[in-house]
Amino acid sequence: MSEQTAAASGERVAVEIPAPISFGAINRTILRWTLSGTGAMLPLFVVAQAVLAAAIIIGLGLLIPNLDSAAAKYLSSGAPTVLIMAIGLVMVPQGTSQSRMNGAFMYQRALPVPRSLLMLNDLIVWLVMALPGVAVAVIVSLMRYDFTFSFNWPLLVGASVLVALMAISIGYAMGVMLRPIPAQLLSQVLVFFVLLFSPVISPESRFPSWLQSVHEVLPIQSAADMIRAGLLSDTFSTGWQDAFIVAAWCGLGLLISMRALVRRG
Repeated sequence: MSEQTAAASGERVAVEIPAPISFGAINRTILRWTLSGTGAMLPLFVVAQAVLAAAIIIGLGLLIPNLDSAAAKYLSSGAPTVLIMAIGLVMVPQGTSQSRMNGAFMYQRALPVPRSLLMLNDLIVWLVMALPGVAVAVIVSLMRYDFTFSFNWPLLVGASVLVALMAISIGYAMGVMLRPIPAQLLSQVLVFFVLLFSPVISPESRFPSWLQSVHEVLPIQSAADMIRAGLLSDTFSTGWQDAFIVAAWCGLGLLISMRALVRRG
């Protein structure tokens, strides 16, 4: 007897319910989907980071007169922070804005999966894109200058991940909160602020006192100090205050991003 005939005669028919998909399977599927899109650009991102690292470490080094070993170390140890910030504050909001414009962003948010899971996978992919900047900057520095790094590996790895996550979360918040054109304009302004008006590749003493006070609240200097202490542990140091400031800004970026995703229905 067919299911239609059994239903018409009032008999109960056993219906096979599909097994629920596990959380891990959903996460792996979304991660593969995200990697197939943004992750496919990883080689291009590494090349772009190498060019930017050469421009900072070699190009700016040529513009600074009488560059001694101390200045070369400061410039080289600040370059990884600039590269990470460039990915987080420029590429992330631009990539998010592009996905909003072509409809991919809204399509993903319409899927019956938690919004937090979608954001988590986006952060993981962008984290993979940003972290090679540290290695690229170190390699370029070793090729250009005659000094050796004194690595504090636990600090360097932890600081690199935290700083990258902070920059990506802020960039992601910009991408989901602002319209595409304002988000792209703001990202361009921020990267020049990091490069020219932040104590990342130049010592803090060269900036006016009011700007030094501003950077006591912003996460840029703390991020640079953490990575610098991980690269040159025998010369520079960092403290829990730097980690707290970076983590606080990271949490703020994640909170804004999550609220924006939920509010968009």
